[in-house]
Amino acid sequence: MLALLTAFVVACLLFLSKPCARDMRLFLASLFQQLALSLLGFLAGLRLLGGVAAAPETMPLMPSFKRKRAAAMVENVEEVPAAAGEPSVLDLPELAIDCILERLPPAELRNMAAVCRSMRERCRSDHLWERHMSEKWGRVLGRAARDEWRAHLASASESSAAGSVSGGGGKRRRWLAALSCVCPVVSWMRPRADSGKSSGPMLDDSIMSWYLSMESGKFWFPAQVYNREHGHVGFMMSCYDAELSYDYHSDTFRARYPPHGRRTVVLEDGVQWDRVRAPPVDTLAHDLHASDCLHELRPGDHIEIQWRRNKEFPYGWWYGVVGHLESCDGNEHFCRCHFSDTVVLEFNQYTPGSRWRQALVNRKDHREEGNEGDGFYGGIRQLRSKDDISKWRQLWPTDILE
Repeated sequence: MLALLTAFVVACLLFLSKPCARDMRLFLASLFQQLALSLLGFLAGLRLLGGVAAAPETMPLMPSFKRKRAAAMVENVEEVPAAAGEPSVLDLPELAIDCILERLPPAELRNMAAVCRSMRERCRSDHLWERHMSEKWGRVLGRAARDEWRAHLASASESSAAGSVSGGGGKRRRWLAALSCVCPVVSWMRPRADSGKSSGPMLDDSIMSWYLSMESGKFWFPAQVYNREHGHVGFMMSCYDAELSYDYHSDTFRARYPPHGRRTVVLEDGVQWDRVRAPPVDTLAHDLHASDCLHELRPGDHIEIQWRRNKEFPYGWWYGVVGHLESCDGNEHFCRCHFSDTVVLEFNQYTPGSRWRQALVNRKDHREEGNEGDGFYGGIRQLRSKDDISKWRQLWPTDILE
């Protein structure tokens, strides 16, 4: 290392005494890089031999750990409890450690994963994150979101592979490896993309990775939004497909509605949790839902029905109830409406006499029905859950719609 330092000083003197030729600049850059790498390795050796004071061993809300003294290669250094000294959490039985980790909130569990390699493997375990994932994101994530996450992982993997082939990542990895000799936490860092922007949380097929990607807001997932576009009167008592990302600072979502007709992509900020749900069925927004409940519908049943303005628009799910035929007086003891081939659907959020107040569908052979003036009615799903019905009642408008 002393020889490198001497060569560096001599090169600097030559640089100051002669014109700055291109070869000299390249030589200085290469020499400086070798000097820096040697210096880092030297510091790492001092640290392992006790010549450099170690960082404080205690962290907030975390137990202390000792490092094994190693005379072998730097990359083989592992953090283990000292044989004599302060007790470590790793000295506890396996069951006790698991019980402690299971009681940590997500932020502390993530911090514990940065303590040492042993704790990293434990804290990334799916069984620790399943409960956190279900409690926070379970009501807004459906099968479509899981499929989108798998596609997101595949795309990130392909991008990473393409970046490695294009070059430029090798030097960054060597620098990080050298820095990790002095500061092991650096070994957790991922190289930055060529664009200079951070690649965000490390992506892998684990629940922890999915949770952190959701929390960061960088993962857009498919879901449905009640009363889209801040409760626009044209969408009251409806639920539409959208892509959402989470905003950690406001604890709300940003919705991105797909383009349709002449409309471009519509963005909506500040979507509250109570306006978001996981799609109840797997039917895509432009596909007709296969109705499987028509023969069971009776007056008073709560339903959702697909409706769209025209053929270019995606379907939204609209809330309604099954009503009585005009020939029926509504007496439940004499009502025979459920024997008729015609089902009356009522949308009581609209004023009586409105063209949106009522629709008729065929019970036996229901397909998309409607016209360009009144819109098109699609598939029907019956609401059997009290929670689903209660949610629609909470969204009921204060004023009757025209």
